[in-house]
Amino acid sequence: MKKIEKIKGKKIRKGILSLEKEMSNLPGAEFGDNVGTLKHTFADGLYIREVSVPKDMLIVTKLHKKSHPYFLLKGECSVLTEEGVIRIKAPFSGITKPGTKRVVYVHEDTIWTTVHATKKTDLKMIEEEVIAKDFSELPRETIEKFLKEATK
Repeated sequence: MKKIEKIKGKKIRKGILSLEKEMSNLPGAEFGDNVGTLKHTFADGLYIREVSVPKDMLIVTKLHKKSHPYFLLKGECSVLTEEGVIRIKAPFSGITKPGTKRVVYVHEDTIWTTVHATKKTDLKMIEEEVIAKDFSELPRETIEKFLKEATK
């Protein structure tokens, strides 16, 4: 049974990547830092990223290299990861695991905040530190651990 569940996790990952590719062909599609309104804040060794997203948006998130907390401060979303779909409503908090890439449907205007431990303050350097360009950039152990946890 575990083998079937692992395949399911990989199929979801493939589906997320396929959806992202299809969305990129749509007129008016927005990606990366163009989705919603961003606010960047820095504290001692922390980068806080707050994004406000209007309702009815469909978003494919970036691929995360590192574990970090996230907070839904306002709104309601359905979120698909390799672990499946959950519907979250503010206030909500969770931990993003390394290897996570999400599809998010925004049911209500939303404020989503992430907190990243980093000494850097240059946004491009932070992105290089915490975001992977694709799954091949992640260590194999990270992918295996993520799939193991996603298929429990």
